[in-house]
Amino acid sequence: MKLFPSLTVLVIATNIAGCSTSSGHGTSIPLAATRYNAGQIGNVTLADWGDKTGLSFFISGAPTGAILPLRLYTFINKGSCQQPGPIAYAMNDKVTTERQAVSGWSFSRSAPVKLSILLAGDYSIVVRMAPDSGNVDIFCGDIKQQGAVK
Repeated sequence: MKLFPSLTVLVIATNIAGCSTSSGHGTSIPLAATRYNAGQIGNVTLADWGDKTGLSFFISGAPTGAILPLRLYTFINKGSCQQPGPIAYAMNDKVTTERQAVSGWSFSRSAPVKLSILLAGDYSIVVRMAPDSGNVDIFCGDIKQQGAVK
């Protein structure tokens, strides 16, 4: 089965599209699957939108038993995935996702904070299932300055 190369191409295309719509710097962050979503891959591209940060997500899948349409909640937390802190920004005005042609889902969010602040701080991004699908964290990624690209 040639699923992995297709997913790789889609993730790269998503990153390019996310960066091309930004007004400045951007960064791509791999999302690590939690034990509730083992074996899945994810990625988020952060883009500078002036006083906001745009986030474009791609995930390869969700846990078995997730209710469709897939609804995901996203948060930027203080701290890292290993040592999580309180929620700094909840990005849940829209929680729906879009199914992709290859096995996976994409969705976009925005955070009311400059990208430079996120890159300079100690933050992580969490993707959580909706309450009716278990309310568990399925992905996490640490926001780090060294990932920044122009």
